[in-house]
Amino acid sequence: MKFKIGLIINPVAGMGGSVALKGSDEVIEQAIALGAKAKANDRAAIAFEALIPYKENIEIITAPMRMGQELCQFFGFDHQCISFADNHEISHSLQDSNENHTLEAAKKIKALGVDCLVFAGGDGTARNIYSAVGDNFPVLGIPAGVKIHSGVYAITPSAAGKVLELMVTNQLVSVMERDVMDIDESLFRQGVVKAKRYGEMQVPAQLTYMQAVKSGGKESDELVLVDIAADVIRQVDESLVVMGSGSTTEFIMEEMGLANTLLGVDVVQDEALVASDVTEQQLIEIIKQHQDVKLVVTLIGGQGHVFGRGNQQLSPSVIRAIGKENLIIVATKTKLEALEQRPLLVDTGDQTLDKELSGFVKVTTGYNDYVMVQMRNPD
Repeated sequence: MKFKIGLIINPVAGMGGSVALKGSDEVIEQAIALGAKAKANDRAAIAFEALIPYKENIEIITAPMRMGQELCQFFGFDHQCISFADNHEISHSLQDSNENHTLEAAKKIKALGVDCLVFAGGDGTARNIYSAVGDNFPVLGIPAGVKIHSGVYAITPSAAGKVLELMVTNQLVSVMERDVMDIDESLFRQGVVKAKRYGEMQVPAQLTYMQAVKSGGKESDELVLVDIAADVIRQVDESLVVMGSGSTTEFIMEEMGLANTLLGVDVVQDEALVASDVTEQQLIEIIKQHQDVKLVVTLIGGQGHVFGRGNQQLSPSVIRAIGKENLIIVATKTKLEALEQRPLLVDTGDQTLDKELSGFVKVTTGYNDYVMVQMRNPD
């Protein structure tokens, strides 16, 4: 008997990230106008590539065109495609699909009796899937969105592929409950994080490959943060500095007396603001004009992600233009200890770059105080 996989791709997931829109909900036309590219299918393809050796043992039930059908056709998987009640046909246009299609597809695919429903998207997509299938049906998320707070996602697309491979080869059968989280994007774009738990879904019980729910709250040890800020200001000197998102980098900006975009990327030089809440393309243009550029980033508490979660403006092109040698990672030791010896994570969407960034990296944890921590793509 073949292993039956349900597949739904939100083709516009993550499009708002690289153009500094802090999400993709209700801003797709704006994102397209700003030059954003759709990458959700590419990230889903990374996961499903792991299943190519097992084609004969797999059947996929999916949604039309960019929502899954095209991926199945590309890899040659045995598949069937559901149709929508209004006979709406999904074309190559990104605006052709919406959350109602995700909801309908999830309900129909569940009714057809798949062993696991796999979906590619962000927290909004996870909410839609939860609304459609409830909390007693096995699912697996492929991270492709801007906001990924939910624990139903694998750490990376490749990690999702490894989980699927274990399931298809009967090496993984148990499931666990993980939170479905989402935030208010309208507030998110104003620099306010208001997260809400919507429920739980069942996911494959393979903790090595599944994402932890993001830890919330600001750093509380201000003395340590003052030391970190002083050291960073000393390190960057007169360089152009790209400041990544997060509460730790926010504190550094405050120490410089500068307005900060908590959930965006800012550019500073000589403790003066050069540009705020910049897009990927704006960053590339600014970097081209300077020879000495530093990139200051922190990690997501509880998860350990340095790249690939909420800072898509820091694209592979931007990171390469700046160079790994000009990367400054900042974190309190409390934040590092909370990872319980797990490595820092990179998921830039470029596997070659992820490998280049991997290895032991210096993390600034105070003034003239550094810790060497392993960073890697978890695949």
